Amino acid sequence: MAFVVAVAQRKGGAGKSTLAANLAAAFAGLGERVALLDTDPQKTLSHWHQARGQAGGRATVLDFEAPAGWRVPAACDKLRRSHDVILLDTPPHDDTDARIAIRSADLVLVPLQPSPADLWATGATLDLAKAEKRPVAVALNRVPAQGRLTAEVAAALRGKGVTLLDATLGNRTGFAQAFAAGLGVTEAAPRSLAADEVRALAAALRGFRRR
Repeated sequence: MAFVVAVAQRKGGAGKSTLAANLAAAFAGLGERVALLDTDPQKTLSHWHQARGQAGGRATVLDFEAPAGWRVPAACDKLRRSHDVILLDTPPHDDTDARIAIRSADLVLVPLQPSPADLWATGATLDLAKAEKRPVAVALNRVPAQGRLTAEVAAALRGKGVTLLDATLGNRTGFAQAFAAGLGVTEAAPRSLAADEVRALAAALRGFRRR
């Protein structure tokens, strides 16, 4: 049965779609049977998947669907039987559709840029996951190379009892370049620091699946 991860963040611009795409590519590169679902009305991942059709042999095999609203649970139920990992890119602002997607997940993965504004805005996502009784893990995203703010945000999260993953994603241009080509960074630049970071995050999520 598949392990279903909903990538969720009520604040827009947190990097949800890029994170979901990169994790999907990373898991596929590890030999997992992966399905990526775009449930966000902005359809960012749908555009990424279209570009992926032109990426040739660099793109690993993964399944893609774009179900909306009440169709999400049925899509997950169908794919659970044939896949190892299902990743959901969820709507940032729609309470109802985000709730439906989160309810279908085994884990809610929350990308968070290390800033006070992003930290404050994350409360709504954590509350939604709690209401649906789903476990949550936060992944710091677009982390600058230096600065005390990252450590302060991490401490604030841990002080609230939030599970914060040790694996983080840096603020690297390689993510945007790979995404524009319809690829994950593990496919576009497999020996890069960005690729190492995504693989570390995928390994951390595998640990949740074994619990």
